[in-house]
Amino acid sequence: MSEVGRKRVAVLVSGRGTNMTALIEAAKDPAYPAGIVRVISNRPEAKALETAGKAGIATSVVDHRTFDSRQAHEAALGDVLAREAPDIICLAGYMRILTGDFVRRYAGRMLNIHPSLLPAFPGTDTHERALAAGVRIHGASVHFVTEGVDEGPVIAQAAVPVLPSDDAGALAARVLAAENRLYPHALRLVAGGAAKLAEGRVVLAGGPVAAPGEALFSPPLGNLP
Repeated sequence: MSEVGRKRVAVLVSGRGTNMTALIEAAKDPAYPAGIVRVISNRPEAKALETAGKAGIATSVVDHRTFDSRQAHEAALGDVLAREAPDIICLAGYMRILTGDFVRRYAGRMLNIHPSLLPAFPGTDTHERALAAGVRIHGASVHFVTEGVDEGPVIAQAAVPVLPSDDAGALAARVLAAENRLYPHALRLVAGGAAKLAEGRVVLAGGPVAAPGEALFSPPLGNLP
């Protein structure tokens, strides 16, 4: 696929950027329907910025600590995005809760990855909570971003087993490995037109329709670790 035909993707990060790296690696394939055009972080010390730079991806820092309000920070972030004009925005460990105004501006074009099988365990400490609940299956979800935290319609999910020997660290590592495969898969679905947001639901081409909060499993990814 030529660069002209690929969707332009901006990635927002706050930390090490393992899922960002997975997206960058996937986009190296000329047949992949999306290209990463810029990585933006709210933290200048984020390891992801160095990783993106080494991969030849343009980077920007919009440090939230230098603004006196969430709205002012988001206005500056919006200016960077406006100059880049991405088709899709991927949140990849972006540790900021976005305002409703900002989310609505990019409705249907902003994706997030969350380390649980939504709607189970939204928010933080997902692995500890999964272990405390005694679940046997845990995993990750990619969803469209809506105004409610981790409440957007699910695009794709990947499940991993919870083992009797697991602590939160071991479970987190297994889920992260699944995330690194799942996010490029979900972005491919959206960028390639196989998944879209329509009237608050995710529609998969030739597949089922999922309402917000329903657990829609993606087309098969193969055996996950």
